[in-house]
Amino acid sequence: AAQRLGLHPITLSADPAQYGYLAAGNIEAIRVDTNNLDALIHECSRLRETYDIAGITSAREAFYATVGKLCRYFDLPGPNPASVERCCDKFAQRQLLAEAGVPIPAYRLAANATDVKNSALEIGLPVILKPVVGIGSSGVRLCRNVDELAEHTSYLLGGEHIWQSSPRILVEEFAQGP
Repeated sequence: AAQRLGLHPITLSADPAQYGYLAAGNIEAIRVDTNNLDALIHECSRLRETYDIAGITSAREAFYATVGKLCRYFDLPGPNPASVERCCDKFAQRQLLAEAGVPIPAYRLAANATDVKNSALEIGLPVILKPVVGIGSSGVRLCRNVDELAEHTSYLLGGEHIWQSSPRILVEEFAQGP
């Protein structure tokens, strides 16, 4: 679509080979550490010497805040990075909703297995366990009993789950229905 509009899309990726459509569509790709904002700024600055940058976007939710930071840096329209980061933090979401008077399920923040178990028992089973920071439903599970709670806590804290930040778990009351 960008090409049809006369634009020259360039993909910045830590691994451009994962996007088979790039070569097929004759789309330029540049290898750069996409988790390093300074490296992305440097690469975009270099590109800006040759091209007018019309916009910066990403198809991956995990990079929306980074896209917002890049857009702000280069004075381009884009998402507000602070808002995106706040939306990706489920604990911050719950706090904002509660402060606004929106009814929400009971929730607790947990940093370790003991916190998880105590929070779940305080709220009452079943509960939902989820990473505080993240997108989609990655790492989210309904735990109906103490065994499921222990199993999913071990999954989250035992090295199997890939954390985007320091491990913090949201223990949330299971609310059935609308």
